[in-house]
Amino acid sequence: MPILCGLDIHRKQITFDLLDTETGEVRCGQVRPADREHLAAWLARFAGQDAHFAMEGCTGWRYVAEEVTAAGLTAHLADPAQLAGLRGPKRKAKTDRADARHERVMLAAGQLPECWIPPSRVLDLRALLETYLDLRKERTGWIQRVHAVLYHHGTPSLSGQRLGTPAGQAALAAAAARCSPAAGQVQVQIAVEIAEALDQRLLQVRRQLVTAARHTAGARELQARLYGAGPVTALALTCWLGGAGRFSSSRQAVRFAGLDITVHSSDAKRSPGHLSRQGPAVLRWAVFESGKAHARRGAPHYAYYTQVKDRVDGKRAALSVARKILREAHHILAALGDDALAPC
Repeated sequence: MPILCGLDIHRKQITFDLLDTETGEVRCGQVRPADREHLAAWLARFAGQDAHFAMEGCTGWRYVAEEVTAAGLTAHLADPAQLAGLRGPKRKAKTDRADARHERVMLAAGQLPECWIPPSRVLDLRALLETYLDLRKERTGWIQRVHAVLYHHGTPSLSGQRLGTPAGQAALAAAAARCSPAAGQVQVQIAVEIAEALDQRLLQVRRQLVTAARHTAGARELQARLYGAGPVTALALTCWLGGAGRFSSSRQAVRFAGLDITVHSSDAKRSPGHLSRQGPAVLRWAVFESGKAHARRGAPHYAYYTQVKDRVDGKRAALSVARKILREAHHILAALGDDALAPC
């Protein structure tokens, strides 16, 4: 008979609630400190047994799932939001032990809302993609600071200038020299230096992503068949949508990406017509950028993009095309199955 266990993961400890279905014994406790070494030592006692461990998909789940699998045991990853919904109304204080017990009970009842556990290579690529987007956002923020400082000191606008080019750098230097207080020049200098350092890091990460996309079957197929899907976008689509049986329909893929439209609900404050934004931010950003590429004449969805843009605006048009791209990518990756994630 199997051993069923719920794990509540925190930085300092891992709380467990364990049931031996053969003897009916229930044990509770903690693994301290919460690191690979101590967790592996604790899992060693279950070697050779049919043991199942459930955990929420929160920060820290990766190393726990990897250690459970390395010990020859079975890991189950639960969706945090759906698991909380199964708990029902809160009648008393929620504790770590109660969370672990709830996971174990749901696992025993076969009601645990399980998530797919990607291979380690896919998790590493996801981390690189998230780092790439973080660096882009950080660089954009510092460039916006440059424009804000120059505007504050009444210098000519540099909007439309590519500050990384020689012409842009010359215009920036001339504008910064006109900042009357020395503090303004220092602000601009610091912002530009940080932006240049971020550019170097962006280039390094992008090279790794392009290499990975070149050696991933799903990403290569998407680049060949989807207009506007470059290596970064194709890799993001593959890492988050690839795998056999990931989604039963293309609508679920759109919902997973957070590009579905919310509806009115009496228990929510958000008005209808907004994006849910519940999925990975990298995936939303990537497909939105691909959607904007269809504003070019000759693009497959150019007519549809123009129609929506004339009726609403360009942003809504890019979002509408992005949903089409997600649906097309879902069908391409579903046909490849697990081969989409295979290195080539």
